[in-house]
Amino acid sequence: MTATSSLPGSAGGRTPVFRFGYWLVLPSIVVSYAVCAAQGTANPSAVALLVQLATVALILWVAEAKPGIRRAGMITLSTAAVAVTIVWLIGAQGHLLDIVLSGASMLAYLAAPVVIIAHQVRKKHVDGQSLLAAIAAYILVGMFFTFVYNFIALTSASPIFGDGQVESLTSQMFFSFTTLTTTGYGDKVPSGAGVQSVAIAEAIAGQLFLVIAVARVVSGWKPPTER
Repeated sequence: MTATSSLPGSAGGRTPVFRFGYWLVLPSIVVSYAVCAAQGTANPSAVALLVQLATVALILWVAEAKPGIRRAGMITLSTAAVAVTIVWLIGAQGHLLDIVLSGASMLAYLAAPVVIIAHQVRKKHVDGQSLLAAIAAYILVGMFFTFVYNFIALTSASPIFGDGQVESLTSQMFFSFTTLTTTGYGDKVPSGAGVQSVAIAEAIAGQLFLVIAVARVVSGWKPPTER
């Protein structure tokens, strides 16, 4: 017996709930976040990147990306996963490798929210899955900027938070999300025009995302009886 639960929102009418399973995406993002947050240095982990690649692959499936895009994405992700696995198994290390891993993570976290947003734009109705999708995309934007800071830190000769500040993926992630949400505790201050510009861009992106997401939910939400 197969599950018959379904949700509206696709071109064909009613679609199996698993095709809109953002409830599957969120735990995957949480695991990815936890793996990154556990790193006490600025050097990215191959294991973390594997989790990120798996998360993006899941998003491509759930977001019902176009067949051509999904096929190309899966081929790219599979190739990257094989390469990262080999690097992990042989224990390869080096500063250049750290930069490559950081850049790959940055691209993965850039592609993921774009795919989710594109999926939600195609949907005619706003429902509970739309809310989960918005939360997932918002977190992924914060993760993307985390690796932007990480990439800058790995390629820059000077600390991105000034002298005496801890340079680790954990601290970069903390700074990213406090900037995205415009919390601004003030314990970490970006040094240099480049990092400051990225921080400004993230703060603006975070506020625009919330405004657009709220407007989308308010304008598109309908009770189940009206869908």
